[in-house]
Order: sequence, then C-alpha cells, then structure tokens
Amino acid sequence: MSITVTTWSLEQTSPSDLRPAAAPDGDVRIVRAEVPSPEFSRFLYASVGGDIRWSDRLSLSYAEWQKLLDRPGVETWVAYDQGTPAGYVELAARGENGDAAEGVVEIVYFGLLPAFRGRRIGGHLLSHGVARAWDLAERWPGLAPTERVWLHTCSKDGEHAMDNYRRRGFRLFDTKVEQEADVPTPGPWPGSGRD
Repeated sequence: MSITVTTWSLEQTSPSDLRPAAAPDGDVRIVRAEVPSPEFSRFLYASVGGDIRWSDRLSLSYAEWQKLLDRPGVETWVAYDQGTPAGYVELAARGENGDAAEGVVEIVYFGLLPAFRGRRIGGHLLSHGVARAWDLAERWPGLAPTERVWLHTCSKDGEHAMDNYRRRGFRLFDTKVEQEADVPTPGPWPGSGRD
C-alpha cells in the first residue's frame, strides 16, 4: 500500500526574515550538543519522529551516524524542559541535494517529543535553531557566511509544522506530491509505534 505525501520546501534569504517566537514559561533551555554522539542523536531522532513515520535514519549503523555528525557545519541544538530533553533541531551546511553549498544551511530535522508538543516550546526552539543557522559560520572557521536557510516539511509531519515555519518567516519555494510506501509508525524503539 502507498500513501500520497506532499513535501513543501521553505526558505529564508536574510537574517531579517526570522520572526522569533516568545520564550515559553518555565525552565526551558536550549543547548548545543557539542560532542557528536550517535547514541544521543539516534535517541532524539527516534523519539521525536517515531510517531510521525521518521524512518530514513533508523537503519543507519553507528559508523554512519558518526560520519553524519562529524561533518563540518553540522550542529545539534537540544531544548530541555526542567532538565529533560524536549526536542531538537539539526543544522547542516549543505544545499538541496545534500551537497556542500556555499552559504546555505539546511534545517535537516526539527521537532519535539510527543509529551512536549503544544506547550509553546516548538516556536522557541525553531527560532533559536534558525538564528544559529544564520550565525553558523561564526562557529565553523572556513565556512562561508550564511546567505540562505532552508528546510522541508511534509504532510506526515505534525499538524502545526507548516504554520510554525511560516510564523518564523519562512517562504514556500517548492511543492512536490509523491506516492510513498505506507510504513507503520516505528515508535522511539522497534515495536513501540502507536498507530
């Protein structure tokens, strides 16, 4: 069986495009995971995307995860609510085909664990992640200054994803509609998916 999936690509072309969200109430902090950790990154990926069919990275080996995380210009920023990981944003200096592209930063993954959705953390985390995409070259000597930040979202993502991106100042530049295999939600670990 297959499902119809719409994928939207969005972009910002100036730091002034960013419209930050207000910080949520409570003890929410956003910290860069400065030590590349396949275990932690896989935990974030599976926990955030497990109920919305993120599956492309689940079969990667430890070495493949390490290779992804070790590339220049790749950063993981994690939101913590009272010390508990609530979500993350992964940045990568690369273009739309996954190749190196001068001055282009992709928001590769962004989202919250299910228990933290609907609490105004997502807009705050996205705002922080976009700001870090714009100043990425300041932390990575040798990278060109950011001239464009882009991402894609799809009809499988959370119901508020597109609205959040647009409220933060992203503009649509491409739409694709494709058929994909209808895979069960994998959950944060094998067999724990909620259908």
